[in-house]
Order: sequence, then structure tokens, then C-alpha cells
Amino acid sequence: MKMVYDRIVDMRGNLITVIAQNVSLGELAKIQKADGRTIYASVLRIEGDKVTLQSFENTRGISTSDKVSFLGRDMQAISPVRGDAIEIGSPSFNPVRRIIPRDLVRTNIPMIDVFNCLVKSQKIPIFSIAGEPYNALLMRIANQTNADIVIIGGMGLRFDDYQAFIDNAEKSGSSDKTIMFIHKAIDPAVECMLVPDMALACAERFAVQDKNVLVLLTDMTAFADSIKEIMITMDQVPSNRGYPGSLYSDLASRYEKAVDIDGSGSITILSVTTMPGGDVTHPIPDNTGYITEGQFYLNGGRIDPFGSLSRLKQQVIGKVTREDHGDVANTQIRLYADSKKAKERQSMGFRLSKWDEKLLHYGILFEDRMMNLEVNYTLEEALDLGWKTLAECFDKHEVGIKQALVDKYWSKSV
Repeated sequence: MKMVYDRIVDMRGNLITVIAQNVSLGELAKIQKADGRTIYASVLRIEGDKVTLQSFENTRGISTSDKVSFLGRDMQAISPVRGDAIEIGSPSFNPVRRIIPRDLVRTNIPMIDVFNCLVKSQKIPIFSIAGEPYNALLMRIANQTNADIVIIGGMGLRFDDYQAFIDNAEKSGSSDKTIMFIHKAIDPAVECMLVPDMALACAERFAVQDKNVLVLLTDMTAFADSIKEIMITMDQVPSNRGYPGSLYSDLASRYEKAVDIDGSGSITILSVTTMPGGDVTHPIPDNTGYITEGQFYLNGGRIDPFGSLSRLKQQVIGKVTREDHGDVANTQIRLYADSKKAKERQSMGFRLSKWDEKLLHYGILFEDRMMNLEVNYTLEEALDLGWKTLAECFDKHEVGIKQALVDKYWSKSV
């Protein structure tokens, strides 16, 4: 039997406190206003018979005598046209059903596929500062990936970013495999908190149906800030820089949804974490780094090859990819680092050697061909282009690659 309560005892912002019994955390509630309109809310805190609700809309016009009823279930993700209701916020997958990740998720972006592979079931953030084209990067990945389903969870998006995701899916022809859950910057904070849970709940449903799902989340900093905002409103004691002490668990419970299911599909999570002031020691990126399996640093409109790392790339490089993958990737990064040093010597007015001039030429080609986020190369095309770039700048004996690989691939690149 559904109980109806009319003892609203407190209202602050979007928070409503009502006297009620036999309710649970996260449970959905319906507030019936005197003018006939209905507002939905979810249970945030229970203290005895005092239940605090977070409203999904502005509480203006709510009376203390308005009727509150609890629906006996959490928020659900459901298609407005067809489909089954899916419970959100469920526990992460049973470890017994998990298998060691061994497959490549292709993005056709060389700085990912060649140098820091995205591996099926991996959870990895893109660390960025405000103003970097991280949403544009996610759109390209959504267009170019070989995943069966792409789920985009947008948090705190401006309207132009929100519209850009929609326009991109329509123009690229990827809308038939793309699902979006969008929270705009003007929407209530509680809706922002629900976006990752709804996206991941849908991802789990597809994963158990043998689909390989790529979940793209942007921006997890907006998610953490929403938790902070609600925590402050609820007068909770803050922890590091005003964030709640539960921040690590709040992030981990979402990232740990990444899984490769034995005999079924997978969930891979790629998320954006903007660093306030570019500070990687800020609580959000700091906690994220402990949970995830590497990171991509987005800097100057490019993925930084030196700060980025995929801790699972050794699971696929040279094993499910071409035999020359590891040698070509390592050599290109080593020579690019040398080209940066040559550029420093040039800027300081030192006389450059012929080797320095080769390095400078190589650095220009590497940035244009490999670091450009606008390109669309398969992994094999990017490896061939890497060989071609090396051959254009250096002699065979100068690159330091095993002779057997040089003999096999060098002539093809010339």
C-alpha cells in the first residue's frame, strides 16, 4: 500500500524534509502540489522519521501541507517509446564473471591506438583544463570507435555543447548506436548525480546481451561538484577542499562498473576530468588517479605523449596487434623527446648538428601526423605512417629498431 504524507517540515533550496517512515535511500518520491502539478524527488538522507528529499525541479510554490508519496523504487532509465525499465545504482559486476582484459578498443586516433591503447573493460580519464577540446575529442571517438554501443553521459554541459553532441551523432551517422543522457548547467544538481548511474545501468543491460559498450562521461568534475553542493546544503562536515569524505567511494562505485564479462559483452569507460586551475593534486583528479588504469592528458589541443599512460596497453601491444607495434611506438616517442631537446637548443641559439636538424624535421611531422586529433587512421595505417615518417627523416641504422623488423617494414614505407 502506497503511503501519503503531508508533514513537510523544512525546505532549503531544492531540499525538502518530510516526516515519513519505511522509506529507503535513493527511493523516488512524488510531491503533489495544491495546483495539481507534480514534482519528483529522491531520498538523500534518513534521520529517524525525518526524510530529506532532493527535488528535481524548483521547490517554489510547494506548501508544507502538500502531499508526498513514495514510489517504492529508485530512479529508472527507460525509453519514452519502448523498452524495459532498468534499475540504476546497482552493485558492480560479480568478480567471478570478470575476465582479464585482452582486446583493443579502436578509436582511430593515433595518440590513443598507437601509443596508449584503450583496452576493452578499461576505465581511464582524460585529464584536462577548461577550454581544451575534450568534448570534440569524445565526439570523434564516438564516431570512429569499433564499439557496438556508445553511451554518452553529459554533466554540466552548456547548451551549445549539448547541441553539438546531437548534431555530431546525426551528421556522422552514428546516432543509431548512440545513447545520450544529458544534464545541462542550468539543471538541478541532483540530475547531474544521476547521469553516470543511468548511463552505466544502460551499459550493463547491453553488456549482458553480448554488446561491447563504450561509455563516454563528461565532465566528472561537474558530477563531484554536484555532490559537494548537495552536501553543503545538507550541512555535512566537509573534507579536503570542501568535498565530502565519500568522494573516493562516490567515484569508485561508478568507475568499477567497467567490466569484460566472461562469455558476454563488455563496458569500457572513458571520462573527462577537468582540473580546476590545472591542478592535478586537486581532490577530484587525485582520487580519480587511484581508481583508474592510467590517464590521457589533454594539453594545447593535443594528447600529451609524455604525461599520458595506459596501464593495460601491454595486454594488447604485440599480442593482438602487429608485431612491430611496440617498437614503432617506443621509437617514435623517444625520437620526439629528442626533437623537443633539439628545439630547446635552437631557441637558445646553439649551433645545430645535422642530427638536430633531422630531429626538428621529425618533430614537425610527428605533431602533424600523430598528434593531430582530427585524423582518422586505423591502427595499421598509423603504424605504416610511423614507419614512413621515420624513413623520411632518418637512415635505417639511426632509429634503433630490431633489424628483423626494419628489414620487413622499412621498404614498404619508402
